[in-house]
Amino acid sequence: MPSQESQQVLEFVKSQYVELGDEFSFEQIRQGFETSMQAIPIPEGTQVEATSAGGVPADWVRMSGVAADRVLLYLHGGAYTLGSARSHRELAARLSQAAGVQVLIPTYRLAPEHPFPAGLEDALAAYRWLISSGFEPEHIAIGGDSAGGGLTLATLLSLREAGDKLPAATILLSPWTDLTSSGDSCNTRAETDPIIKVKGAERHIKAYVGEGDRAGLLVSPVFADLHGLPPMLIQVGDYEVLLDDSTRVAHKVKEAGGEVELKVWEGMWHVFQASAMMVPEARQAVSELGEFVHKHLFVKE
Repeated sequence: MPSQESQQVLEFVKSQYVELGDEFSFEQIRQGFETSMQAIPIPEGTQVEATSAGGVPADWVRMSGVAADRVLLYLHGGAYTLGSARSHRELAARLSQAAGVQVLIPTYRLAPEHPFPAGLEDALAAYRWLISSGFEPEHIAIGGDSAGGGLTLATLLSLREAGDKLPAATILLSPWTDLTSSGDSCNTRAETDPIIKVKGAERHIKAYVGEGDRAGLLVSPVFADLHGLPPMLIQVGDYEVLLDDSTRVAHKVKEAGGEVELKVWEGMWHVFQASAMMVPEARQAVSELGEFVHKHLFVKE
């Protein structure tokens, strides 16, 4: 049974939903997104340091006392058109604390100014920069939420095909893995999802893919061969239109012989973990993500 706090937040989120049409530019939507995300105060003691990760602007986010030689490369969500390292600092700080590692958030290039594969190129550059900076692959985890979750899988697939050594663990928060919107939950959860509407997502998909193939394996990695990937934890809310984007990935990883844990959270919405300040389920979810990362990055300690 969802907590009273979660139900209150859910009702508030529903009340705030506005369908943003073409009269709003992407820049206007970005500004609104950044304002709302940055309104959430970051935990006391959070350290933020700007850097350039292989030419990609990025932030180090760390809590005091975390391991300096362990890192979570975190790819922010935002439909490939919104978001930044700054918008996801609060969630990154909580993950840093829960996992005992520092978090690197690249501000990858966004569509429509920089459509696919620009964001993927930036994610690959950031990972390879970590390696060139002395981080061992077994001491790196990778993850992301929403579009950042899809981008995480695309990054892993690209690294695998290029022969790079893969990171030690993967966390996916409500990943967007199917830009063709073919999952059954796009229909069955259309009324319960307070954040994502399939029709509203269309503009962002067009901005990211253009006239390209929406079913391309690095655009919609749910259709890819998912063998050989690192151990994976997927969290998704059962109110989400993207529910099947998670369940199908988990099924395919298992079919390919991989290690994957899927947790579907009752009564939760898209990237509910970002509400950890108010929602106990979100705090528990972040704690479980941190435990998963810690287990795999400190397994030899």
